[in-house]
Amino acid sequence: MTGAPAVTATDVTCQCEGKQPTRPAYSVIVPVYDHWSLVPELLDCLRAQTLPQDEFEVILINNGLKAFTAPKTLPRNVRILQCDRRGSYAARNAGVSAAAGEWMVFTDADCRPAPEWLESMRDASRKEPGNVLLAGPVEMYADTLRPNAYQIYDLIRGIPQEHYVRRGYAATANLLIPRPVLEELGGFDATRFSGGDADLCRRAVARGYPIRFVPEALVYHPARESWEEVVAKARRIKGGQILCGSRISRAYWVLRTLLPPVPLYYRYTLASQYPVRYRLVSLAVQSRLWGHELMEMLRLLMRLSRRQRP
Repeated sequence: MTGAPAVTATDVTCQCEGKQPTRPAYSVIVPVYDHWSLVPELLDCLRAQTLPQDEFEVILINNGLKAFTAPKTLPRNVRILQCDRRGSYAARNAGVSAAAGEWMVFTDADCRPAPEWLESMRDASRKEPGNVLLAGPVEMYADTLRPNAYQIYDLIRGIPQEHYVRRGYAATANLLIPRPVLEELGGFDATRFSGGDADLCRRAVARGYPIRFVPEALVYHPARESWEEVVAKARRIKGGQILCGSRISRAYWVLRTLLPPVPLYYRYTLASQYPVRYRLVSLAVQSRLWGHELMEMLRLLMRLSRRQRP
């Protein structure tokens, strides 16, 4: 990819069911860290797509630190690559470099695309003139009738993709980017461990490439079940905010972290599709999480200070 950070990927040998499509139009790119146990269900969802299988390929990029055993057989349009450079954005760049399609479609290993997902993306891409980024909704779910406090929090906070698109970016849990746009921008910032999707989308919009919301292109995402999972995500996001981007951007996120998360409180309070108890639980979890975000910000600022000393 033009201008992209040097990232290499190697094919992992596997036996595929038949020949791979010679020139698929769409390349579904999925980085996988340690969640290979989730991949079979993801592949089942992709096998159930209403878009014909020969119109898309699936590229799984192993980006974990642990060795793994590749499946002996895979659907004919699925490949597994190995990317040794750590980070999901480095892995996505490696996947794009090996992809055959003209449209790169991104999702995650723990996501579950609805059957019409890719067909809806295809139909939307045909309606848009020129190179346009497309993002679909990410709907959170819990596999229980009695979700715990952290699942309730994640259900309400979720990934508000339509809100993100209005602000000029989207999450890679459900995002389509034309290949020429990725090549022009040099791909994702491979030094980032969080926020690389928002960064790339904003760079694309700044170059004149619009981003559109496609409500029919639905992907499901499981709600996080534990405090540790919620904190891990918050720390990852805070690292992207404090350690990456321009000085003005980093200063903005420092100030934003110091202030109470009033916009989130407001959004949770107005989430009328959920019971009042759920909204109160989400407010309590967010308040507790704010304290951890403050501590994480201080830790990251101390790390920056030590790095900048002569």
